[in-house]
Amino acid sequence: MRLSELLAVWRDRQRNSDSSQEYERLGEKILAHGEALLAYDVVVEALIKWPDVARLKQLQALALARSGAIERANAILEDLRKSGDTTEETLGILARTYKDLASRTSSAGKREHYLRHAAETYLEGYKSSGGYWTGINAATMSLLLGEHERAAHLAQEIQSFCQKRLLSQESDHYWVLAALGEAALILRQWPEAKQWYDRAKDQCGHRFADLASSRRNARLILRYWEREDVDTYIAMPPIVVFAGHMIDAPDRLVARFPASSEGDIATALSQRLQQLRPALGFASAACGSDILFLEAMLEVGCEVAIVLPYNKEQFIRDSVDVLPHGNWRERFDRVVENAAQCTVASAHKLELGSVSYDFGNELLLGLATIQAKRLDTGLIPLAVWDGKAGDAFGGTASAVEMWRSRGYTPEVIPLSHSSIGRAGEEEGTKRSDASEVGDAFTSRIVAILFADAVGFSKLGERAVPQFVKHFLGAFARLAIPYDGNIIARNTWGDGLYFILDNVEAAGKFALELTDYAAATAWPEIGLPANLDLRVALHAGPVYEFEDPITAKRSYTGTHVNRAARMEPITPPGHVYASESFAALAAARGADSFLCDYVGQTPLAKGYGTSPMYHVHWRVSTSPMRASQ
Repeated sequence: MRLSELLAVWRDRQRNSDSSQEYERLGEKILAHGEALLAYDVVVEALIKWPDVARLKQLQALALARSGAIERANAILEDLRKSGDTTEETLGILARTYKDLASRTSSAGKREHYLRHAAETYLEGYKSSGGYWTGINAATMSLLLGEHERAAHLAQEIQSFCQKRLLSQESDHYWVLAALGEAALILRQWPEAKQWYDRAKDQCGHRFADLASSRRNARLILRYWEREDVDTYIAMPPIVVFAGHMIDAPDRLVARFPASSEGDIATALSQRLQQLRPALGFASAACGSDILFLEAMLEVGCEVAIVLPYNKEQFIRDSVDVLPHGNWRERFDRVVENAAQCTVASAHKLELGSVSYDFGNELLLGLATIQAKRLDTGLIPLAVWDGKAGDAFGGTASAVEMWRSRGYTPEVIPLSHSSIGRAGEEEGTKRSDASEVGDAFTSRIVAILFADAVGFSKLGERAVPQFVKHFLGAFARLAIPYDGNIIARNTWGDGLYFILDNVEAAGKFALELTDYAAATAWPEIGLPANLDLRVALHAGPVYEFEDPITAKRSYTGTHVNRAARMEPITPPGHVYASESFAALAAARGADSFLCDYVGQTPLAKGYGTSPMYHVHWRVSTSPMRASQ
């Protein structure tokens, strides 16, 4: 089934089902498509009804591991093992988490420690079950530990077993073929490895997460043998992020994308996508290039993800239902219905400037970047563009400029038509002259930090001066290195509020705040031992203006409200972030911290549910603790 069809099953599910197996099957299929976050939400809903079903816990852990939340997955599986569950599935996924932890650490000693845990756990699963998939993984881990004889012996056993298994009447031999490919790599049988992997890929279909899992092991083995040609053996289709011009309106003075060129552009898109066969394509859905791209993707059997810059109704009025020809509204509804996901960047459009479109473009790039990393594949920006630098933010030229600034070389399907008006004009919002808007009221994309001192409400009056001096005072000192990025700050009792112009700086600052709160012996300075901090991070477009009450620059908008609703549901001692923050961190190349998926989480004060991420340092020790 296509991912969009699985999503339809999920939307139409019977919430009063008396069987956990329906959830299990749905979660397994969604995981195979590479949508670990959605699979996690499916399984968590089932666990509320059936909290003791081991298979659901296994799938929860696998979804977390594939989304990057390795430590949480490891803890769930270790609990399962301690409860007596030593099935091959539990041991195999647990071993996988140790393998992932080994790939994350920068310490050679810790890497060997985790690899040995992985090897022993895979081997335990293999010996108890005789299963080929734990066996081949035990062989790979043994090789990485330098135990060549054991690795070769296990690989030969798996080869013999899997070649016999191919004679069975099973319709799907993907994992058997992939195991044969992996065994051949361990034994340095290069031509045979390519043949097995080619056969495995023919059976893979849209199960890109399964393909990515096989590819990661292949890469580990090849690097051990000092080879970097993983694509020779098991190539992964790319992720594509798209931008393009809208069809020209009848009264447009500049011929950029006339309706007469629609067929040519549709053909060019179809031909290129037939060559690329992407795993997933990200785009908005305006009339013209966007919808042509989405239609071409679906036509060649590829999945699509749509990002709308603001609410669907207004977007349709502004960017879809604007031409008297082309049936664009019907085509919009069709691609949205068949999309794997549809994300709305902002609830409302900021009417000042083009910041809503800029944010939508960045969110597109960020979500595509996250998925490319998750599937261990490349990201290709693709544009239908007339090649002219526009005089507008938020349009195609702006997206291409952003991609280039992030180190990408976009592919361009050109539009070349003679201009009969002012050259360079494009969709989006015109670049505003300072005299039009002035400095009093503007808009921009920012990072938003809300923090709360847990335990403050129980302080006595005598403790308040100590709190101000040592708690707030310490955080004021921690903020000094970020003064160049902090553009607004405020406090009220136990609450902290910062606006920063840099997403990575916001993440690092938040983690340093929570590290300090956790590491300080508060009773030594007259404060309760349980004093702690929780921090929420968000990113999005806001209005910037001079507050008539405080006479300072201030920031407001729905994204500030959303950030405020995230902080109360953040666990003490943690930093939680929105999907927007995680996406912009990925788009801008923030590499000092990781954002691990937590799940769909109800926000405070009935503000709905939202996907939340746990932010933590990329390495196990924070810069602050390393210096202590």
